Formats: sequence, C-alpha cells, structure tokens
Amino acid sequence: MKQDGRLEQVLRAATILEGRRGREDSRTTHRVRSPSTSITVVMQNHVRGPRSSWAVSGLEHRMGSLETQINMSQEREQDLLHLRSKLTDMEDRSRRDNIRVLGIPENEEGSDKQAFLTSTLPKMTLLDFDPPLEFQRAHRIDPRHSDDSSRPRPIIACLLRHNQTRQILQAACNHGPFRIDQHEIRITADYSKETNERRKAFLALRPRLRKLEMKYGLFEPARMWITKNGVSKDLYNLDELRLFLDSFQSQPMDIPQHGLRAGHCRRQ
Repeated sequence: MKQDGRLEQVLRAATILEGRRGREDSRTTHRVRSPSTSITVVMQNHVRGPRSSWAVSGLEHRMGSLETQINMSQEREQDLLHLRSKLTDMEDRSRRDNIRVLGIPENEEGSDKQAFLTSTLPKMTLLDFDPPLEFQRAHRIDPRHSDDSSRPRPIIACLLRHNQTRQILQAACNHGPFRIDQHEIRITADYSKETNERRKAFLALRPRLRKLEMKYGLFEPARMWITKNGVSKDLYNLDELRLFLDSFQSQPMDIPQHGLRAGHCRRQ
C-alpha cells in the first residue's frame, strides 16, 4: 500500500511538471535553450580547434607545394622557349646554302633540275661563277594541288659552295626580280617556318615606317634595321619595333594580321 501511494505521488508530480512545461512561453524556451546552444557551440569550437589548426597547416603545405610546382613549370617553359629558339637557329643554319627559285613554270626545267639551274642562274644574275655552279640537290617543294595547278611550285636548291649562295642572293637583292620568257622569277633565301613568320610580321609594318619617313632594311635571318633623324636602331623583336613606332605616333595604327611575301629585302 505504501508503494502504491508513493507511485501515485510520483505520477502526480510528473503530471504537474508536464503541465508547467506545456505552459512555457517562447521567451522562456529561448532563455532555457540559449545556454544549451551556447555551451554546444563552445564545445564544438573546443573540439574543432585542433582540427582547424591541422587543416590550416595542411593548406599551407599544399600551397607551398603548388608554388614550387608553378615555379618549376615556369622554369621549364623558359627552358622550352630557349630550346625552341636554338632549334630554329640550327634549322636556319642548316639552310644557309639553300635558295628558293620562285616563278619557273612547271616542267620548264625538264628532268634534270641541277643542270637547268647551272645554265640558267648565271644568265639571270649576270654573274660569272668560277668554279662553275655545283648543287648538292634541287627539287620542287609542296605537292601540286588540282585547285591551284596554274601556280608553279618553288624550286629549292642546295649549292655546294656557300660563297656562291651569297652571290646569287645579293644579285637577287640588287637586280631582281628576273625574267625568263615573260615569266617573273624571284630568288630568295630559305628559312625555317618560324623565321619566315617573323619576317612577314616585320614586313607588314612597312606602311608605318614609310609614313614616319624612316629608312629601314630587313636583314637575315629576321632583324629590322631602322634609321630616323640620323639615329640607327637594330630590332630583333616585333613587340620592341611596335613600341618604337608608337613612340613616334600618338595614335597607333592598326597592324595588318596578314603577312606580306617574305624574301631577301633590300634597304628602302
């Protein structure tokens, strides 16, 4: 009986407490829950503190690794550009004894291109070669395309003696273009693709040079010589040339994107 009485008291007290809890307003709930929330936040911060420090250390380590990789990539890029420049220079040097003959009609040279050039070049250039011209090889480049059959392919020839190569190019510079049976013939040096692109970019700036009344010349392999008011300047870089021209003009002109025909250009 005593146990039953105690049980009834506990149940009554529990009912009263539940009733009081049900009558709590929102402000009381907020006041009761806020300390609990604050404690939870403090505990979470206490738990996360060491983890945050570890995460920051990890991020710093990763950033350091990325910076090292970026520096290595930049160094490799510079090395690659340097090697590419050296490769272009070596290719140009390997072509020093070559000439390109443009404008000779197809099949005009017959089956022996070397014999044709040996007899034709002295007549065109008015040069007396002693010893006679000798070639290591001579052939037409680029396969003929059916849609452009009217345009003859260039003949590229490698001479045996470098001094004769220079004589021919100098004659082409001073007296070219030549003519054979009403056909215009041009003779130019043979450069790598990269050097030809640089030369074309330099030549595309000739209208600006003429407008500024500058004397200029394009030298091998791709070097622009400029004279203004008695002062001469050698430029190897296209950006440097543009900046130099912009210094004489308040409003820079548009640069044509297409290249002009590359060749061995004389001074203007």
